[in-house]
Amino acid sequence: MVNTPLTPKDIRPPFGQYSHGVEAPAGSRFIFTSGQLGIRDDDSVPEDIEAQAEICFENIRAILAAGGMELSDIVRLNAFVTKREDMRRYMNVRDRYVSQPLPASTLYIVTGFTRPEFLVEIEAVAARQD
Repeated sequence: MVNTPLTPKDIRPPFGQYSHGVEAPAGSRFIFTSGQLGIRDDDSVPEDIEAQAEICFENIRAILAAGGMELSDIVRLNAFVTKREDMRRYMNVRDRYVSQPLPASTLYIVTGFTRPEFLVEIEAVAARQD
């Protein structure tokens, strides 16, 4: 049994590549990631949001793999970006990393992070029934 997207027909469809809700099967294991920032393991930070978002998703992929899961097991994404004009660029990266069943997702516009060079932070919840 896999995670089931919940997108009722009697409410407005999602604005993008996500589900309104996701049901995890009974007995699933969960992994909750901390927010991941766009910083490389050598402490360098790319200047553009796309590269930072890719680092975030690759970090999430590594965390999930350490727990025996994959990006396709994500049931929930929360993303935070510092500029409204970067929303579409973030979503383009997100759409390359998410797959069916589409996760539930929320995107926030925030005033900043712990360091001014950070443009995006992403956290995830994944579930898998073993």
